[in-house]
Amino acid sequence: MKATVSEKGQVTIPKPLRRRLGIRPGSILEFDAEEGRLVARKASEQNPVDEVWGTLDLGEPVDEFIERIRGR
Repeated sequence: MKATVSEKGQVTIPKPLRRRLGIRPGSILEFDAEEGRLVARKASEQNPVDEVWGTLDLGEPVDEFIERIRGR
């Protein structure tokens, strides 16, 4: 399938591909260049909190941390 790039750099994704990939108005796509090709992927609809969940290492259990900062 082919599409033409507009003067604004916009491309219409062919309807069969939109249907197959579940791309709807408001869908977010990620773009990359790989080996001279433009690659577009449907971005994961993951909650931003889930992306950073568990990245903070307090060095102690959360309950102990809370008690310590509350001064108990």
